Amino acid sequence: MKPGIHPACQPVVFRDKAADFAFLTRSTATSDKTVEWEDGKTYPVIDVEISSQSHPFYTGTARVLDTAGRVERFERRYARHGAR
Repeated sequence: MKPGIHPACQPVVFRDKAADFAFLTRSTATSDKTVEWEDGKTYPVIDVEISSQSHPFYTGTARVLDTAGRVERFERRYARHGAR
């Protein structure tokens, strides 16, 4: 890596307030707000609206769309046009 051209990477806490979930990771993002982590140290905190704990795909609450019915309806509608 070239020196002096990369942003500083530091430990940052990302917190999902909706799910009451937080995780510590390294990031170039910064924040003026801080939080005391489990290890007793203070880290910058970034509040996020959705994380893996609150996103419907990861929690298993995602809705399944009826794509088979849509395909069958499309084929019935346009099958008569293909016979011409």
